[in-house]
Amino acid sequence: MASIRHAEPADVEELAAMRAALWPEASLEEQRTEMEAFFADGPAGMLPAAILVAHAPNQSLIGFLEVDLRSHADGCDPAQAVGYIEGWFVQPDHRGRGVGAALMRAAEEWARAHGAREMASDALIDNEPSELAHRAVGFEVVDRCVNLRKNL
Repeated sequence: MASIRHAEPADVEELAAMRAALWPEASLEEQRTEMEAFFADGPAGMLPAAILVAHAPNQSLIGFLEVDLRSHADGCDPAQAVGYIEGWFVQPDHRGRGVGAALMRAAEEWARAHGAREMASDALIDNEPSELAHRAVGFEVVDRCVNLRKNL
């Protein structure tokens, strides 16, 4: 069974690799730089944030969840801050074993400790595995959206 804890500076390499797997549009080096900045300077925004990690008994990281507070989120009470899942990843060979759910429970506890009464998240409209994982831990879909842009 995995154990959950807050990420530490020594986790930068493993975190960067998992983040690059989750967000492949950014290079491993860019992910590493962002993680180093997080540990050196703290969260980029003004609201609290945390990175939680799951590790196997041999201490290798098998998942992570980035959570923060946002002033608002679609479908949530606009009168209070909300816990927000910025990123959630479990190594493929550890999925379906409760690791993601354990990370989410820890994120919920963190958000409650920071005064949040709701959690929110998002997923790309065609990312069915992410939607199913969110639903499995109690999230409900509140909106579907296609974002558009145009050069001027």
